Amino acid sequence: MERRKLELAVISDVHLGTYGCHARELNRYLKSIDPEVLVLNGDIIDIWQFSKKYWPSTHMKVVRQILQLVQKGTKVYYITGNHDEMLRRFSGFEFGGISIVNKLVLKLDGKDAWFFHGDVFDVCMQHSRWLAKLGAVGYDTLILINRAVNWFSEKLGGGRISLSKKIKNGVKSAVSFIGDFEKTCIDLAASNRYSYVICGHIHQPAMKAVEGYETPITYLNSGDWVENLTSLEYNDGKWNIFHYDEHFTRGKEAKLEEEKEPGSGMLFEGLLHEFGLQATVK
Repeated sequence: MERRKLELAVISDVHLGTYGCHARELNRYLKSIDPEVLVLNGDIIDIWQFSKKYWPSTHMKVVRQILQLVQKGTKVYYITGNHDEMLRRFSGFEFGGISIVNKLVLKLDGKDAWFFHGDVFDVCMQHSRWLAKLGAVGYDTLILINRAVNWFSEKLGGGRISLSKKIKNGVKSAVSFIGDFEKTCIDLAASNRYSYVICGHIHQPAMKAVEGYETPITYLNSGDWVENLTSLEYNDGKWNIFHYDEHFTRGKEAKLEEEKEPGSGMLFEGLLHEFGLQATVK
């Protein structure tokens, strides 16, 4: 497969280490792109729910695929989120072509783009951390149930549905939270004269041009790789939301990826080898 050249790609909310993560699909996406810059906008590894009992080889392959992009010259920024908040103590740390940061500002065609995960605006996260973690477990369980429902639905000739989306769209408080989250991000970006504000966290892919401010602002959200399977791409002065299901056939191509898949032990040894040869600490 020929890789698409991009100036910038943004992914977030991958949740490696959980049952809901679509690592196989993400691997296929990463193999299809050649970005100059890759921004990992939080919750890439789900440290909250991480367990030694569940770390499939496909999840390790995501890590290796990112390292291979670095090896080819891609600059990678890992922005910390709430599910990987343990990494926040390493903000400013760099190894190879990867930088760990809590927020990021990049110049895109002369305009300032502000990147951050978004959990800083989540009141539940700030004041009821235990409740947020409990909710994360419930969300992962809902995703598992959703997969079972979709399996039966497809066997019976029906289409795929998203239970979490139906809940989000049907509960007024959830709709209100998303609206408030977006407005807070936009208002803060406006006060700092940023042209773009790019977030993750709420698993809601979006691209909205907002008028009425001194500096026109575009709000963007990269979505997730649990239910939406989306990323943000920037090239030739234009933003685009990439939807996996619009470009790949999820079922057939996932099976092709499985055929000669190495075990976790082999992948881990390869990962250590890559670090030994390529990684340098500044």
